[in-house]
Order: sequence, then structure tokens, then C-alpha cells
Amino acid sequence: MSTPTVSLPVPRVPGRRGRLQDIPVDGRKRVLLASPRGYCAGVDGALCLGYPPPDRPAPAERGRQATDATCPRVSKVHREAGRFARDDFEILLIGHLGHEEVEGTAGEAPEHVTIVNSPEEADTVQVRDPEKVVWLSQTTLSVDETMETVRRLRLRFPHLQDPPSDDICYATQNRQVAIKKVATDAELVIVVGSANSSNSVRLVEVALEYGAKAAYRVDYASEVRQEWLDGVASVGVTSGASVPEVLVQEVLDDLAGAGYRDVEEIRTAEEDLMFSLPKELRQDASGRRDERALGGRDRT
Repeated sequence: MSTPTVSLPVPRVPGRRGRLQDIPVDGRKRVLLASPRGYCAGVDGALCLGYPPPDRPAPAERGRQATDATCPRVSKVHREAGRFARDDFEILLIGHLGHEEVEGTAGEAPEHVTIVNSPEEADTVQVRDPEKVVWLSQTTLSVDETMETVRRLRLRFPHLQDPPSDDICYATQNRQVAIKKVATDAELVIVVGSANSSNSVRLVEVALEYGAKAAYRVDYASEVRQEWLDGVASVGVTSGASVPEVLVQEVLDDLAGAGYRDVEEIRTAEEDLMFSLPKELRQDASGRRDERALGGRDRT
């Protein structure tokens, strides 16, 4: 079960600062900073990626109030799974087995969902009725890999239906587009994000696919290694869609200490989509209601 969180100051993680040495390299040292990065627009803290119905808290039984902070995009996929199950479709859920979001979506209709973990599995998955099958996807996947999986599924199941709208999170897409552009000019890419964050792991893979000579994921600045910088003039930096900016800034500070003080922001999209807060939380510190509503647009 993924636990919803509230927006709190992010503590700095103790580490040996100034560990990285300023060693000369051929060319001008610079950082290519991907934008967008980190939290999606309108989000101040991490959102829950959903959980199956049996795991949902029953606050009345515990004498507590529970707030559902599931990402609206994930909630949409949950509703789609329930609707297609009611219409007796078999749902091919493209996603990573064991990921909390996949478990949550599959839990909406366990008897109708088959998980497709990779493009290769698309070649072997079996369905009851090839005439009545639809695909949905985990929202934080690589867009390219997801479309390859769908392509291979459609070769086997020509009547495969598409979801009513795109399931891949716009923030995930935008961060992948940004790192694609950064990777063409970066010898090294550093992605700030957790190992259990699918979108952070995908950013490393996308960076390598689009030209970076090396790419690594770190939770904290203290994990950046000196040997990664040996002979490297250009370093790309980005972060997953659930990463506070303070963690990115600590990486930039350490890189500056190693001589990478010239930071160029590579912006590929402007995000202004605003998600509504759960109704239980729609008031600010003064007690006034927060009237932010779901809406806005994503300018690309």
C-alpha cells in the first residue's frame, strides 16, 4: 500500500559535502539542467499512486480521518479498469509487476486484469476473447516502451481497444522529453530519484538511449561518485516526478564545488496544470478554503 503524504519541509540528508574535486578536463565544465523536473505543476508534496480496494483505510473503524491523496491521473485509470471490467473486457495492464500503482489498478478488477510487464511479454500473453480486449498502462512508464508494447499486442490482437485518453502521466512524458534533449549534449546524466520510482529509473534508461555516455540514479548528492566525473565536461541533471527540488539543488551545489558552476537550463515545456486538493485539505494555514480546482492546461 502506498501511503499518502502531506507537504512538509524536506530535511537535508547528512553527507560529506565538498567530496568532489575540481579536476581539469578538456573543454568547459557545464551543467545541463533539464526542465521540467521534479514535482509536477500544482503539487507541493508526493501524491499516492493508489492502492487496491481491500487496502483502503477504514477511518471510522480506527477513530481517525483518512484523506485520499491518490494522483488524479491514477484515479482515472482505476475508474477505467472498473468500467471495462463491468463491460466484461479483458484488460491488459502494461506495467511493472509488484509496483504499487499496478497493484492498485489490478485490484480494481482482479479477475479481468492481466499484467504485461514488458514488450517481450506482449508476444506470449494469452487472452480469453481476442475480440474483447483493451489495454491500460501504469502512468509512470517510458512512453516509447509503452507504445512498443502496444504495437506488439496489436499484431496479435487486431481488435485491441485503446483507453479513452492517454494514461501516461503528462509529468512523466515531459521529463522524458526534456532528458532526451539534454542527453544529446551530456556526457554524463545524473537522475535524482528513488530506486522504487519507475519514472526515475526510466529517465536513466532514456538518457542512455538518447546519447548520454553514462547515466546514474541517486537518492542524494552524497551518492555522486568522483569517478563518474573523470574526463567529463558536460553533466546533465534531472529528477523524477516525486522529487523535492532541494535534493536537486544539493547535487548542483556539489557539482559547483567540482568546477561545474555554469548551469544552463534546457526547457522543453511549461507546466501549469493544477490539481485540486482533497476536499478535507482545502484550506490554507489561516483557515481559509483553498479554491484551487482541477483544470488549467499543459503548454508544450
